[in-house]
Amino acid sequence: MKKWVLSLSLAAGIVGLAGCGGQGGDTVAKTKAGNVTKDELYEAMKDKYGEQALQQIVFEKVLSKEYKVSDKEVDKKMDELKEQLGPQFQMALMQSGFKDEDDFRQSLKVNLLQEKAASKDIKVSEEEVKEYYENKQKDITVRHILVDDEKTAKEVKDKLDKGEDFAKLAKKYSVDTAANEQGGDLGTISIDDPQMDETFKEAAFKLKKDEISKPVETQFGWHIIQVTDIKEKKDKKPFDKVKDEYKNELKVAKLDPEMMQEALKKELEKADIKVKDKELKDTFDQILNEPKEDGDAPVDEGKDKKEEK
Repeated sequence: MKKWVLSLSLAAGIVGLAGCGGQGGDTVAKTKAGNVTKDELYEAMKDKYGEQALQQIVFEKVLSKEYKVSDKEVDKKMDELKEQLGPQFQMALMQSGFKDEDDFRQSLKVNLLQEKAASKDIKVSEEEVKEYYENKQKDITVRHILVDDEKTAKEVKDKLDKGEDFAKLAKKYSVDTAANEQGGDLGTISIDDPQMDETFKEAAFKLKKDEISKPVETQFGWHIIQVTDIKEKKDKKPFDKVKDEYKNELKVAKLDPEMMQEALKKELEKADIKVKDKELKDTFDQILNEPKEDGDAPVDEGKDKKEEK
């Protein structure tokens, strides 16, 4: 959720801006000190949100010409994000500048369109899809021992290989204080569990029942993982019915910010954008003209300009 909200938050408030402008001197608000016209409101909002708003509107128009995102797809992504954040979802939207869910949905759709543009040429093998399918159709019960360094992890693994008790070693060595009181037990997880580290899941789902992993490094430290149970999901779906869906999920999983930015750049170049408003004429320069350096993350130049004012 954090990734999505942060990547979309710059678009907040755009609907209001798009509805202003081009209305002459129509009055928006009246006061004893003077009226506020739509032209005045448009200019004020343009100064604050102009570049982000124009980008959002153009992105949707350009991408929608080549790619399609259905309401069902937006609903699915929205549900996933709500599940990840739970009761914190509404607070996350507010903190990111979205006025409501409809405002967020508009930006969510643009991001999904951009994903489709960026993932269209990514190759995914039949074997990858089948492995992903098998992992999606099962839940595994896991336990782990988490330590701070590789040396300790190898020491623990050596003790396990010699037959020492996993639960006792977890209580002795593991820095995961919540789990080590349960012998390192983390409960049952699925391959798309948003709360679990991706590297941890990748390693865990390759294990057979009762198998113990080699030391696995994640952002949290070094893990020794054991799968204690594997259960097939009751609602297992035939491979042919979910093959295309899973293939797309794997493609999107391989995307990074640079690939997303490069795909967007190509689509904008094809659209031959010409900005007529002189105050917004540089809106797309950063995307279209700035050379991409290896390792550089996309920069929101429009945001930086506004912060400098």
